[in-house]
Amino acid sequence: MEWWGAYLAIGVSVGFLAGLLGIGGGMVMVPMLVFVFTAKGFPAEHMMHMALATSMATIVFTALSSVRAHHRHQAVDWAVARAMAPGIVAGALAATLAAGFVPTRPLAIFFTGFMFYAAIQMFFEVKPAPSRQLPAAAGLFGAGAAIGGFSSVLAAGGAFLSIPFLARCNLPLKRAIGTAAANGFPIAVAGTAGYVLNGLRVEGLPEGNLGYVHLPALALIVVASMPVAPLGARLAHRLPVRRLRIVFALTLFGLALRMLANLW
Repeated sequence: MEWWGAYLAIGVSVGFLAGLLGIGGGMVMVPMLVFVFTAKGFPAEHMMHMALATSMATIVFTALSSVRAHHRHQAVDWAVARAMAPGIVAGALAATLAAGFVPTRPLAIFFTGFMFYAAIQMFFEVKPAPSRQLPAAAGLFGAGAAIGGFSSVLAAGGAFLSIPFLARCNLPLKRAIGTAAANGFPIAVAGTAGYVLNGLRVEGLPEGNLGYVHLPALALIVVASMPVAPLGARLAHRLPVRRLRIVFALTLFGLALRMLANLW
């Protein structure tokens, strides 16, 4: 527990930024966990898997809080969320089970590409335009599977894919955001389960792990992040958020490159 302060600091940072900028925690949490796990001397070949798994597990808790808030504002299209859920679970489980067999460096490169994509979206404030209608059940299953698969490998709640997809399908933006929040819970549960199951076959993981999930980090990050997210949300209405998003986008570029250097 000598690193409890670092885990608490990660939790505070992730919770505050999530509330302030509406971003997913994985973009910040995964590189920060890689830095801490490297300093602790954890096995390099499992470093990325542990960071992704631990970050994914925290979303189980934050997604519950988020979807409750959106449901209270009647912003969740539960029919769409239920139609996408089976595909999300199947895609997330399959992707996390497969990710366990991918070496750390290729996994880190893939994750870094996502960070660059997210930073560009944030920097230029790219917003989707409605261009089609919602597909039938089979199409929603397929979309859910793709979103669940990519999101679980990237330790994300899926909003970065769900919101553009739903908005392009003419779902009003607020309902797209609320429905994406509802999608985040099955992504997190299935993705975490996949990382736990995959890690159980691996020898040499640190003490305190459940599969690839590092439980001490999970507990402290969740405890620290939950209270500060509302503070970030309140400050979002008082601070120049557009300027902050630009600064944060540039920070993401730096974090991504530093993480790659750490793992190379």
